Amino acid sequence: MVNWQQIDSVLLDMDGTLLDLYFDNYFWREHVPQRYAEKHNLSIDDAKRTLFPKFRNKEGTMDWYCVDYWSETLELDIAQLKAEVDHLIAIHPYVIEFLDKLHGMNKQVALVTNAHQKSLMLKMDRTALHNHIETIICAHDFGMPKENPDFWGKLQTRLPFEKQRTLLIDDSLSVLRSAKDYGIAKLLAVYHPDSKDSRRNVEEFEAIEDFDQIMPK
Repeated sequence: MVNWQQIDSVLLDMDGTLLDLYFDNYFWREHVPQRYAEKHNLSIDDAKRTLFPKFRNKEGTMDWYCVDYWSETLELDIAQLKAEVDHLIAIHPYVIEFLDKLHGMNKQVALVTNAHQKSLMLKMDRTALHNHIETIICAHDFGMPKENPDFWGKLQTRLPFEKQRTLLIDDSLSVLRSAKDYGIAKLLAVYHPDSKDSRRNVEEFEAIEDFDQIMPK
C-alpha cells in the first residue's frame, strides 16, 4: 500500500486518524447537549434539536474547530467540558510503533490538525503524542482549515515538502480531496475513525484499518 522508499514526508491528521474519534463524537453528540440542556432546563432531545443544526452549519469551517467560538456561541466553557470527559481520549492501535518506526527512518513527520490549540494541548497532555512527533502544525495558525485549498500552500511554506514524495493520512474525505487537488501524491483514508462506529465506505481513496497495515519493516 505504501512504498516507503518513495516517501520522504508524512503528514498525519490527529482526530480520527492517530486518535480515536469516539471522544469527539461523544463530546459533541452527548456531553455538550447534556450540559446545554442542564443550563437551559431542556430535555436532551430538545437540546440536540437546537444544537445539531448549529453544528452542521459550521462543518468544514474554522469556527467548527474553534473552542473559543463555541464557548461564546453556546455560553459554555467548552475547554472545561472537554476536560470533564478527557478519560475517553485514546490513541488508535499501532500508532506509537508507527511513529517510532518513521523516526528511525529519518522521515519528515508532521502532525497537521484542524483542532484548536486548547483541544490540541489537552490531547497532548493526555496521550503524550508530542513525544513521538517533532513537528505539530495547527490550522488555526493559518486562519483556515485543511478543507480550504489555500491551506496546503501555506503549509508548504511553513514545512517544505515535495508533493510527489509526500504521504497524507487523514480520516476526512473533504480534506483528502483538498490535498489531492493541491497535488499531494499519496493519500490514505481511515476506515474506522471512531472505533465504536461501523466501517466507513471510502471508495474514492485507499484506506487503512489500522497502522499495522502500513508499518515500515
